[in-house]
Amino acid sequence: MIVVVAPPTRQGRTGGARQALVAVAQVRLMILSLLFGAGMLVVIGKLALLALWAEPAVARDMALALIPPRGDIVDRNGAPLARSIDAWSIAVHPNQLIGDKTALAQKLAELIPDKSAGEYYALLNSGGNFAYLKRRALPELVTAVNALGEPGMEFQREPDRLYPQSAMAAHVLGFLDSQGRGVSGMEKILERQLSDPARRGKPVALSIDARVQAALENELGRAMTDLQARGAAGVILDVRTGEILAMSSLPSFNPNALPGAAPPNNVTQSVYELGSTFKPLAVAAAIDAGAITSMARRFDATKPLHIGRFSINDDPGDEQFRWLNIPETLVYSSNIATARIADELGAERMQDLFRRLGFDRRPAIELGGAKPLWPNYWGRVTVMTTAYGHGIAVTPLHLANAYSVMVNGGILRPTTLLKVDPDKVPAGERALKESTSARMRQLLRLIVTKGTGRKADAPGFRIGGKTGTAEAASAGGYDKHRNVSTFAAAFPIDAPRYVVVAMLDSPKANANTPRTTAGWTAAPVVGRVVTRTGALLGVTPDNTRDIDESELLPLIWQGPEAPKAAR
Repeated sequence: MIVVVAPPTRQGRTGGARQALVAVAQVRLMILSLLFGAGMLVVIGKLALLALWAEPAVARDMALALIPPRGDIVDRNGAPLARSIDAWSIAVHPNQLIGDKTALAQKLAELIPDKSAGEYYALLNSGGNFAYLKRRALPELVTAVNALGEPGMEFQREPDRLYPQSAMAAHVLGFLDSQGRGVSGMEKILERQLSDPARRGKPVALSIDARVQAALENELGRAMTDLQARGAAGVILDVRTGEILAMSSLPSFNPNALPGAAPPNNVTQSVYELGSTFKPLAVAAAIDAGAITSMARRFDATKPLHIGRFSINDDPGDEQFRWLNIPETLVYSSNIATARIADELGAERMQDLFRRLGFDRRPAIELGGAKPLWPNYWGRVTVMTTAYGHGIAVTPLHLANAYSVMVNGGILRPTTLLKVDPDKVPAGERALKESTSARMRQLLRLIVTKGTGRKADAPGFRIGGKTGTAEAASAGGYDKHRNVSTFAAAFPIDAPRYVVVAMLDSPKANANTPRTTAGWTAAPVVGRVVTRTGALLGVTPDNTRDIDESELLPLIWQGPEAPKAAR
């Protein structure tokens, strides 16, 4: 009998392995379910917290999202001077480029000629993660660069600061750094207000009039170029409110170009010896102090004035070689006669006026500025020379404010670059008697009609002012081959509204301007500026009106020695 025995089956072993796999899968699934459940609990908990504690969105929040990230700056008439925009930026990721870098560098140099093809090639091969190629890019440029088809390029929309008038009023406005913070000018002064969410929705109005600013910059730039001057400065000041209607300093800069630094503001940050523009101030001090009571009083200008080893002379060709009364002293711009007036006035009273005019401190304006160079020792010679603008150095803004005092009735007000509410004009402080101011208006007009300021006259606008030509300070002394030429004026002089100061640093003579003195260089600038801006500022030209000079005209001798050329 044959017995057949079957081999043992393997199903048990296979079934056990399968069961083990199923068990592991079940454990894993349970773990995933627990993790998912925990995540859901976290999300539900967060939503619950938000539901309990978060404030609902309100209209205020939606309105906040619509206001610009930085407030706008406008001129006194609402014209935009600085505003925030949404701009394009073009960037590159050098470590992500896949195309031909040599060809790409050449194309970038053609589209964005800020760098050469070699510089772009070096940048593209730098291996860096990110670099800007162009900020404030025009949409047309963005489209052109995008058309290159390089995936390593990036195009971003980001808030940016735009100065729509380009370089106009650049020193007034200032500029921002790469982080969007004001680093100079009114952008820096107004930083907190312009960036405050509660206030940045309302533009800040400056006292500047963009139309007047453009005219001043144009005329100063024209003169600076024509006369090859090193620099220039100009300011127009409202004598009733202290508002600056225009302020220009050359050379300038374009704040749209994100400059790392800017040239100094010559109106507020640079001090100069401003020459004969100080002579009316010395005469005003003498009149105000009672040292001069008669316009007919004469002072000896027959020969140079010698004080120790110093000698004071009148300019060659303009000497009168005679005794001069007060109008003649200013009309003929005599250093000798002015020095004698100052000598009689004395150091204490001269210093007193200069202090009242603010010549011993920084200019009172939002931008701040340079402190004047005040003499350490007020000896007799110092008193005499400061009377005609040597030995003391101030900013052009100091001078503009002093002339404002001379013509506005004698009141010193702080100057400002912010628009002033007509109902909130500062009262100011009295620096000169009203009667002194009235007399100075007559004398300043005579200088333009009969003396060294004749090239500044603008028909119908009744300008009064004074020229000033001083040798430029250099290495502890003076450079006889360079001068600072200034003309300070007010108009209309019979009812003063505005002071205008123009200054040129180191002008050079040419065929049309044979002399570099202020009567030939700075005075014509003021005349052209007033002609272009007078009506814009609300002054209607009128040839039938003028200040009454009838009592002073007979005092001016119209002999052959009267100056034939403006000085």
